Amino acid sequence: MTDTATPPTDAASPFDDLPGDLMIWVLIISELLVFGAGLAAFLAMRLTDPQGFAAAQDHLHRAAAGLNTLVLVTSGWLAALAHRAATAAQPRKTRALLAGAGALGAVFLAIKAVEYADAAAQGIGTETHAFFTFYYLLTGFHAAHVLAGLAIFALVALRPDPRPVQAAAAFWHMVDLVWVLLFPVIYLLR
Repeated sequence: MTDTATPPTDAASPFDDLPGDLMIWVLIISELLVFGAGLAAFLAMRLTDPQGFAAAQDHLHRAAAGLNTLVLVTSGWLAALAHRAATAAQPRKTRALLAGAGALGAVFLAIKAVEYADAAAQGIGTETHAFFTFYYLLTGFHAAHVLAGLAIFALVALRPDPRPVQAAAAFWHMVDLVWVLLFPVIYLLR
């Protein structure tokens, strides 16, 4: 008797069980590496001038940054719920949750804009001190990612299928993670 079974054409890949598309994970990992390099450079510079960094840090609004942490983490929770709703084939609920996540992202940006405006009113810019060079670079790059996430939410809400919503939520969780790392290092670490 001959074996008529054919071998599988697709070999199992370690990426098969990865939620979402591989390319979103390539993007997320690359962005985390960029932010990681920025944080490493910030911490290395801090070692050269701990008193100057601490004095510069005193000009920041820790309470506003703490509030922004709560806002962004809550937004991430709504993005996760949006994915759950998309998986349950609830497009209206998915859109509402994406809108809520996006609205909180906009609140984050508004609070950050107030913080930037206050620093500018104090005459603080990128040239004021190395601390502020990194502060504006890291938080500004993060704010650009928040803005990109808002655009992604808007696009995904047009057709809230589970895979795109999952990819949007994964991107947003990366934005959350980066902020959860930036907040203590920039605002709290003494």
